[in-house]
Amino acid sequence: MDKKYIIGIDQSTQGTKALLFDGEGHLLRRTDLPHRQIINEKGWVSHDLNEIYSNTVQTVKTLVTEAKIQPEEVAGIGISNQRETTAIWDRKTGEPLEYAIVWQCGRASGIAQEIAEKGCAEEIREATGLQLSAYFPAAKMAWLLRNGGEERQNRAKNGELCLGTIDSWLIYKLTGGAFKTDYSNASRTQLFNLKTLSWDEKICEIFDIPVCALAEVCDSDAVYGMTTMEGLFANPVPICGVLGDSHAVLFGQGCLKPGMIKATYGTGSSLMMNIGDKMIQSSHGVVTSLAWGRGGKVDYVLEGNLNYTGAVITWLKDDLKLISSAGETEQLAREANPADRTYLVPAFTGLGAPYWDEKATASISGITRTTGKAEVVKAALDCIAYQITDIVEMMKAEDGMTVKELCVDGGPTRNQYLMKFQSDILGTKVSLPRCEESSALGAGLMAGLSCGLYKMESIFEVKNRNQFIPSMNLQERNRKYIGWKNAVEKVLV
Repeated sequence: MDKKYIIGIDQSTQGTKALLFDGEGHLLRRTDLPHRQIINEKGWVSHDLNEIYSNTVQTVKTLVTEAKIQPEEVAGIGISNQRETTAIWDRKTGEPLEYAIVWQCGRASGIAQEIAEKGCAEEIREATGLQLSAYFPAAKMAWLLRNGGEERQNRAKNGELCLGTIDSWLIYKLTGGAFKTDYSNASRTQLFNLKTLSWDEKICEIFDIPVCALAEVCDSDAVYGMTTMEGLFANPVPICGVLGDSHAVLFGQGCLKPGMIKATYGTGSSLMMNIGDKMIQSSHGVVTSLAWGRGGKVDYVLEGNLNYTGAVITWLKDDLKLISSAGETEQLAREANPADRTYLVPAFTGLGAPYWDEKATASISGITRTTGKAEVVKAALDCIAYQITDIVEMMKAEDGMTVKELCVDGGPTRNQYLMKFQSDILGTKVSLPRCEESSALGAGLMAGLSCGLYKMESIFEVKNRNQFIPSMNLQERNRKYIGWKNAVEKVLV
């Protein structure tokens, strides 16, 4: 029977999705299941690894059943995953020793502080491209080993335990024991040397993590192993595309050349720029990672993250009660006085890149007697675009590249006012994805290329993308952006 389909699995913070793509990369069907957010009295955030695995298998089985396809028609499987969530399990039995530590959880902050006090932060940044932080798996892995005491630490040193991210957990379980990860996920652990493209033994020693407890690092398009998906496939199917979620979006958006950039709009926002095969060490506060490995070669990326983009709209709705749904914001922004110069700076918990002022506080400035609800809502949408522009300009300063297009995804991209203003204030074309499920699409495309179902020359052809073209004149754009910079300057401490 002909191989016609690819399954993309997106294992995210809130749940697991399984998506079916046809031979041309079109999305045919999706199923998903949520998993528990386990939060204790200390505020620690955890996930049940067995629940995540069970949900992964179930979503795929449901997908195949509901799509009414034959299991033997599936050519390959791709996996994208929440990147920094960290797991520990027994290498022999596959049993987790603890719940996974979710990327949001700060329980390992004391370990990161200890290492900073030893003066190792800059050495770690130069090797891994990442600022020392408990956000990344290295400190989380160290916590998992310490929490198990001397016995657990000795078992890790003896190669009896596995420390890894969610991709490596799923690969292990689905293949019956293959302990592997891809370059994109490895590059986010804060243990992987971006220059040597291997686990950095000295940094592992700083965190007291045995290299033998870490996964084998493979190209993102490698064959990670075969799976029956707990009996679904009579003939095992290859897992042949693995990427961290943001990297999968970059790939799914077709950002394959240096200077191509994507922005994911959610509660916060993630921006990632492909910078090609040469590592650039950031001096402006963004981080350097690996985009992926393909065919024995890697591409590097610059990445910046914002805390308050879509969350600003939630603030308007839940705290100020100015709107009852996010969908109202587009019409209100269009009704606002275009001459109004209100700026909202959403420094609710300080400012990140490129300002790096944790003591900054939020502000609304430029209000006049004619400023009303519509103008405040418009300022809230505008601040999302201004923050994205800040990061894009910073990335351009790092490598001198010209950005010709910003590829975007995420719920807020449905707001056409926001997308047009983003295009205008950035002075760059904004392009929406062909598929809203960009993370699963990226993993699926990687798998489809790996197994030969897709061809590079056709699969990334731009088809029916909605695009926004800048039309604001340069003088107006500069006036607005300078106004934003002045508003930010006022909140800096």
